[in-house]
Amino acid sequence: MRLIIITALIIAALSGVSAAEAKSLVVVFSHTGENYTVGNITTGNTMKLAQIISEKTGAEIFEVKPSKPYPKSYDECTDVAKREQNQNARPAIAEDKDISGYDTIYFGYPIWWGDIPMCMYTFIEAHDWSGKTVIPFCTHEGSGAGRTDRTLKSSMKGADVKSVTAVRGSTAQNNRAASEKALAGILK
Repeated sequence: MRLIIITALIIAALSGVSAAEAKSLVVVFSHTGENYTVGNITTGNTMKLAQIISEKTGAEIFEVKPSKPYPKSYDECTDVAKREQNQNARPAIAEDKDISGYDTIYFGYPIWWGDIPMCMYTFIEAHDWSGKTVIPFCTHEGSGAGRTDRTLKSSMKGADVKSVTAVRGSTAQNNRAASEKALAGILK
């Protein structure tokens, strides 16, 4: 942990940004309730990864929550997610977060039908991503990152969007050591 903090201070000093100014944020959407392969959960798969990232980097966590929560039932949730995707919907979110004071943004989401949940597009489109470093991570149960590498790079104009780190949801939910190993590359 000390090495990470020292490295961040050195990078900040070399870039002309003071340590107090160099800040990271974890923006995450994660579904609770009935989930594929892991049953009923109170902490979502993607949130588990967000918590690890926050613990390892000191980044604050902001959870994106739709104004109208997604159903807890897996089948109902996937029906709503598919309908939103087919309609290219932008569901309202309950609260927003000013990202202007953050240099690095870890951006986490589950893969729903090969894409990010539509409420995350609502968040993306509400912000100026110019000059940000975006480090995306996602959970899935076999689809990998879907098409989200392309989608995020085209949606977050002006940002340096890194490649998506994809972790199986069942791993995120049940195996912290494997999750930490999967995230190691983005925690440097």
